[in-house]
Amino acid sequence: MTKKMLLVVAIMLIAVSALSAQTPAQAPAAGGTNWVFVGACIGMALASGLCGLGQGKAVASAVEGMARNPGAAKAIQLAMLIGLAFIESLALYEIVIVFKLTS
Repeated sequence: MTKKMLLVVAIMLIAVSALSAQTPAQAPAAGGTNWVFVGACIGMALASGLCGLGQGKAVASAVEGMARNPGAAKAIQLAMLIGLAFIESLALYEIVIVFKLTS
């Protein structure tokens, strides 16, 4: 699990450096493919899929915690909702990035 997490972090760092490059945008040649749009779509698909997995794991863990300790259900539910909001914000930020890159 640790190696997978390090791989994901390394890929994210590489992607950040590529997205922050200060090169002027160029229109694709006649009949060419707009690779920025393709890359943005792949990034959106990955972000959405991983957000769904993260939300599922967060809800499953919260429900398990509420089942084990019903007295702490309110606190667990509040923490879960805040966590879900942060997870969902990743997908919303990705939409903004896609629109900014493709416009």
